Amino acid sequence: MPRVARGLRRSKRAPRMEPLARLPIFLALDGKRAVVAGDGPAVAWKAELLSAAGADVVVLAQCPCEQLHALAAQPPPRGAIVLQRRAWQAEDFCGAAVAVAGFDDDREAQRFAEAARAAGVPVNLIDKPAHCDFSFGAIVNRSPLVIGISTDGAAPVFAQAIRGKLEAMIPRGFAGWAEAARRWRKALHSSGLSFAARRRFWQAFARFALSHPDRAPAQSDFDSVLRQTRTEAMPAEAGSVTFVGAGPGDPELLTLRAVRALQSADVILIDDLVAPDILDFARREARKMLVGNPGQSAPGHAGHVNATMVALAKSGKRVVWLKHGDAAMFGRPGGEIAACRAAGVAVEVVPGVAAAPSAEASILLERFLALAANRRQRDQDAERQRGDQEAEADRPL
Repeated sequence: MPRVARGLRRSKRAPRMEPLARLPIFLALDGKRAVVAGDGPAVAWKAELLSAAGADVVVLAQCPCEQLHALAAQPPPRGAIVLQRRAWQAEDFCGAAVAVAGFDDDREAQRFAEAARAAGVPVNLIDKPAHCDFSFGAIVNRSPLVIGISTDGAAPVFAQAIRGKLEAMIPRGFAGWAEAARRWRKALHSSGLSFAARRRFWQAFARFALSHPDRAPAQSDFDSVLRQTRTEAMPAEAGSVTFVGAGPGDPELLTLRAVRALQSADVILIDDLVAPDILDFARREARKMLVGNPGQSAPGHAGHVNATMVALAKSGKRVVWLKHGDAAMFGRPGGEIAACRAAGVAVEVVPGVAAAPSAEASILLERFLALAANRRQRDQDAERQRGDQEAEADRPL
């Protein structure tokens, strides 16, 4: 791994993860025991949800409601559901992975939560967030593709509305593609491809799945994408440098090519003027380095930056250099490109949206409006003249 050249530093301006109200964690509950206590439709729903996730659910209710009886009588979604007509006991938490309860009485809820925690079991009390170690969000189910949505209890109806939007946006066929990915993962690992090549396989797989959401995955699809990855493997292994124009600072103005480059980067070099929000589109695992503005830095700094960039690429890394505005126009990466070509490193330039200075933009707008007004006046004069000519032609001799 090449050493970082003097004058470069890991970006302190690169956006860290913003504060989270809740940490989204997806629990593997297959074959594990879940304790559910209390009564009511909400309790029945949580028991069914835990069963669907593979947990073996024990429901403890002294007077089970109709929904609980119906749930216990029908085949479970996945894990077993056993209904016991009794109150919960501290011994019930032994060996449990999670505990869920629904009680109207706050004291009973607190007692249940304390007993679960004493046994080392994470607990959820329905509609009582003060007693919860975790919460259930709204769910979009395309299993094994699962999306959870949480508002930390602030607006459950809002979360449900977002879920409705996502349900309409995400084709149900994605479930089949996600399942195919799980089936093919082992075969890909035994294919002999390098880590970088396997990542390219999954990128190509994702593009293909997104383009064919309603088509059932076939073995021929796996073979085709694997063959394509093998064909591209050799030149890609050498590493590359991509200069990406970050535009005027609005992440929504990034081009699709820019987003793809950021999501496939191993290392991202960042100019001073690049807006931190741009890096929200970057691959999380990518190493981020703030390089300042080599064109306006101390003598020798640009050389150090170029040397590090080339060394990273020569070691097989995909390097992306983020430049403010349009990388082809304002970044002027001529020296950097020359350094890459001299070292035999593949180079690509991804133009960005150029932002005109505000004064220049105002002048252009005024000129446009003036031209539009002049053209409108000419059209009106021409129309009036045609009317006069037609009136003259219709006048009797």
